[in-house]
Amino acid sequence: KMVDPTLAEMGKNLNEAMKMLEDNQRKVEEENEKKYARKDIPGPLQGSGQDMVSILQLVQNLMHGEEEEETSQSSRLQNVGEQGHMALLGHSLAAYISVLDRERLRKLTTRILSDTTLWLCRLFRYENGSAYYHEDDREGLLKICRLVIHTRYEDYTLEGFNVLYTKQPVIYISSAARTGLGQALCNQLGLPLSCMCRVPCNTMFGSQHQMDVALLDRLIKDDVESGKLPLLLVANAGTPGAGHTDKLGRLKELCEQYKMWLHVEGVNLATLALGYVSSSVLAATKCDSMTLTLGSWLGLPAVPAVTLYRHEDPSLSLAAGLTSSQPVEKLRALPLWLSLQYLGHDGIVERIKRASQLSQRLLENLKNLDFIKTSVEDELSSPVVVFKFFQEYSNRDQASHAAQASTIQHPIISNERHIYDTFNQWLGEQLAQLVPASGVDVVELEDEGTCVRFSPLMTSAVLGTEIQDIDQLVDCLKMKIPVLTSTLQLREEFEQEVRRTVGLLYIEDLGWPGLGVVRYNYHSDGKNDDKQEKELEKINTELLKKLNELESDLTFSLGPEFGGQKNCVYIGMVTEDLDVSELVETIAATGREIEENSRLLENMTEVVRKGIQEAQLQLQKANEERLLEEGVLRQIPVVGSVLNWFSPFQASPKGRTFNLTAGSLESTESTYVSKAQGTGSTPPPTPTSSLAKQRLPGQKAFKRSLRSSDGFSETSSISHCDDLDKIDQRPPNLSPSQEQGPLEMERAEEQKEVAQAKTDTEDIHSDKSPADCTKVEDQASQR
Repeated sequence: KMVDPTLAEMGKNLNEAMKMLEDNQRKVEEENEKKYARKDIPGPLQGSGQDMVSILQLVQNLMHGEEEEETSQSSRLQNVGEQGHMALLGHSLAAYISVLDRERLRKLTTRILSDTTLWLCRLFRYENGSAYYHEDDREGLLKICRLVIHTRYEDYTLEGFNVLYTKQPVIYISSAARTGLGQALCNQLGLPLSCMCRVPCNTMFGSQHQMDVALLDRLIKDDVESGKLPLLLVANAGTPGAGHTDKLGRLKELCEQYKMWLHVEGVNLATLALGYVSSSVLAATKCDSMTLTLGSWLGLPAVPAVTLYRHEDPSLSLAAGLTSSQPVEKLRALPLWLSLQYLGHDGIVERIKRASQLSQRLLENLKNLDFIKTSVEDELSSPVVVFKFFQEYSNRDQASHAAQASTIQHPIISNERHIYDTFNQWLGEQLAQLVPASGVDVVELEDEGTCVRFSPLMTSAVLGTEIQDIDQLVDCLKMKIPVLTSTLQLREEFEQEVRRTVGLLYIEDLGWPGLGVVRYNYHSDGKNDDKQEKELEKINTELLKKLNELESDLTFSLGPEFGGQKNCVYIGMVTEDLDVSELVETIAATGREIEENSRLLENMTEVVRKGIQEAQLQLQKANEERLLEEGVLRQIPVVGSVLNWFSPFQASPKGRTFNLTAGSLESTESTYVSKAQGTGSTPPPTPTSSLAKQRLPGQKAFKRSLRSSDGFSETSSISHCDDLDKIDQRPPNLSPSQEQGPLEMERAEEQKEVAQAKTDTEDIHSDKSPADCTKVEDQASQR
């Protein structure tokens, strides 16, 4: 059909118009999208992406920050050995293998999982076991608990938690277990905290870090009689704190009696790979499950923990989450599969054996140190060494201390333990800072209190600890022990001195590792609390600044950032040659000086204001007196000038000067007479310490003299006093020269001649020329 040209032209124009409208609408939408929507996208994701170099640079900056300029390369990250590179390679290979086709992936993951499980069971003497690989070391125990619940409650899969109402399950853990372990299990399992039973450790016999088996037996019987179901027992082969091992053999018998599951964890399980294993640890091979943390033992980064277990029903293991049908889940074992092959049996045994040797080296050195108390389970094979600073009393001091403790039992004992805990906390932090390669840390134990722990199985493989680091650790410990003993002995003397000194207040802070805490008391004159608090803070802050300016070995600070007392001066550790009385007197004198200066500045404004007002009144009075003396005619401008020309009037200028020291107005007549300004009264002397003594060049403040020099000075002073007494007791008619021998008389004559020569020289210097003075001095020297 023929189309009308007019309609065709109209349709063409319509299409063009619609296209233009659509293009404009699209541009508006794009502009709106750029204007509003793009603001919500973070900066790194905007645009077409970033290159690999920029991303890696960003990661490096996040890892190191500004340490590249401040610290050296060696102190940033620990060096990862070749076995660590194999573990890191395993993570990359796991991501690459996961993209293979399903059948090939299944075969590969099955081979990796079965090989790794077999190797671990053979290495750690755990026959016919299965393995579960997990990132969180508590996850394995959690899955084991679910497996036991499925096993003991047959209808749990169908009815769920309803079957737990009739018989409440009970899980037993040691009081020496990891902090928060019981609560974490209850939260993840959905059980109340009443399902968790903490078993105390031994109190009378055996190690104080081992579970009390007899008490556990009674607890289980009580739960059975009350209708509860004992489910699982968590034992330790190396407690987290002290590294002690529970009596696993007796615990296994008890679990078999009550049909309970026995799970074992701890650092001592690593020794199962050695040729010789202690019987207490070897009993762990008979348990139902155990958790191994190979990453810290062998120095392997980012490798999973392994829980080995024995169970015959694979369906229940699948229901509990111990096994998975997903091939990707099985790739967790790939880093261990590579690392174990790289190390081999000899490499694994060598790393664990070296950690035990480091512990024995440290333990042997600690036995020879005074004031160090160790706590180990087995001195021959314990891989964990726990020690603390403890100053034992002598027989005499021990008797007095016991008498004092019997009078006031609780405060003395608790304060003493608190002080030792504080000092050991400081000691552990200092050792960790001075020898970071040792890996020592601070641990809180229930009976021993705060201790320093050395657990090389957990740290040596990662930090690369060597024998030299242990020797350096012992040397640092030898340097710190005298400081600890001196500070502990001088704390009581410092407290007594402060309490006897007026103006100082002793603050008892048992959590401060140092000599003590002192505060300068501000004498308020009816000020409100806020103003008094500000003034107290100002004075003590200035006191701290003045003390830090002194040349001394002491450390003065405001105390800890959190939990410390306000407006106080904290004094750190000291040495045995500290003069406590001089230190306390200096603090008091410096505080008085600051207080007086502060009061002077406070009163200065008021004194100056009153002085100006008084000066204005006196000057006005002086002007009135001058008018009366000069007369009225001299005040008329023209007449006064003529009269002053014919008869001048002599009047001394009268002014006033303000003496800031005395705070009073004085006349300026003496200034005009003497043509010089007077100095006024002498300001009061600055308060100083009455015990301030002359120090030798280079000698620090607050240092007592050595015993030899003290004895010499005391002997000299005593002999000098005796000589003075002898001189006073001689007869009046006997001159000093008569009671001297010939040699002493000759020396006296020489001294007289020298003195006479000096006198002659001074007399001639005043009358003679320089040349004559030189001649006389030569004669005097010859004489």
